[in-house]
Amino acid sequence: MDRKIEKKKWPPKKIALYGGSGLFIFLIAYLFIFGDQSSKLNVEKERLTISEVRKGPFQEFIPITGEVRPIETFFLDVSDGGRVVKKYVEDGAFVNAGDPIIKLDNTAITLNMMYNEAQLFQQINNLRSTRLSMEQNRLSLQQTMLEVEYDLIDAKRQYDINKKLFEKKLVPDTEYQKSREQYELMLNKKKLAYESFKQDSLFRLQQIEQLEASVAQMQGNMNIVKQQLENLTVKAPIKGQLTALNAEIGESISSGENLGQIDVVDSFKIRAQIDEHYIARVAPGQTGEFEFAGKTYKLVIKTVYPQVNNGRFEVDMHFVDTPPQNIRRGQTVHIKLELGELTEALLVDRGGFYQTTGGQWIFVIDPSGSFAVKRNIRLGQQNPQVFEVLEGLRPGEKVITSSYDNFGDVEKLILK
Repeated sequence: MDRKIEKKKWPPKKIALYGGSGLFIFLIAYLFIFGDQSSKLNVEKERLTISEVRKGPFQEFIPITGEVRPIETFFLDVSDGGRVVKKYVEDGAFVNAGDPIIKLDNTAITLNMMYNEAQLFQQINNLRSTRLSMEQNRLSLQQTMLEVEYDLIDAKRQYDINKKLFEKKLVPDTEYQKSREQYELMLNKKKLAYESFKQDSLFRLQQIEQLEASVAQMQGNMNIVKQQLENLTVKAPIKGQLTALNAEIGESISSGENLGQIDVVDSFKIRAQIDEHYIARVAPGQTGEFEFAGKTYKLVIKTVYPQVNNGRFEVDMHFVDTPPQNIRRGQTVHIKLELGELTEALLVDRGGFYQTTGGQWIFVIDPSGSFAVKRNIRLGQQNPQVFEVLEGLRPGEKVITSSYDNFGDVEKLILK
């Protein structure tokens, strides 16, 4: 007799099917809720530049470009123009102080010289004539004074005699009065002659002083004209090399025109241009250095020119020690200009990452070396080799410093 077999509600296959489905759904939910949802990008490790964050000495400096120039330059500007009639030396020649360089001819200055000479000679003759006239007049007045003095003595003697005789009633009153009046007249004549002599002397002295002042002024004018005439021969003010001489025989040179320059070639300086961003941080006394022929030479800023042209300003830097022997005027040198003191800091190498991140974040490699994640950081000062790290990194960590241009907005890099 057949027995009815009861069908099981949960056969093993069904249990396995539902169990597997539930487990799959659970895994999906777990990954969705707790898994890594960040965007990723696979990159080849060999194509990356990886640097280690480290502690080390740090000094902020900037690279600048300078041009070698003579330590001093004197410009040859003519004070009075003229026509070039002679050249004593050619461009590039070495000259000593006082050596003639070119000679100019100026007809107006020559005629002015002749006119002033004539005027001066005339005024000198006038002065001599006045002095001679004064001496003659002085002698004439002295002679007059002597005659008046003699007449006064004679009148006084006659007055004294008549006075005694009048007292004795030996001469009439009219004769006595006449002798007295004659004596008084001679006294007044003496006073008048003395006053005339005094006034004439004062007048002559003033006249001579005026003539002497006029002669002195004319001599001053004459000296100026002579100096102008001498300046027509342009001479070297210092010892050095004549450069950029711009004058040819027969050429007309205007007053104030530059004919060239003389460079002091015993030593050199460096004229450098710096971005205006650093103008408040650059001052005399700051130092820099550059390499030349395998040696390092130190420089110090002597002059800072405040004018800004095309976003740059200029400084003059002098050599701390002896300049290189083979350096030449016009050469270009690349200088490291120090902007701060040497300090200990946390450092990371410079690289292409900065152009993308602006120094606000960086990819930090996990200790396992299999991936790198984005991390916010803060950088401080910099130099051409390293950045100063202020926040976000620790010594010994490794970071990617090469360019991030191909990474897009991913937050995690899988290193292959």
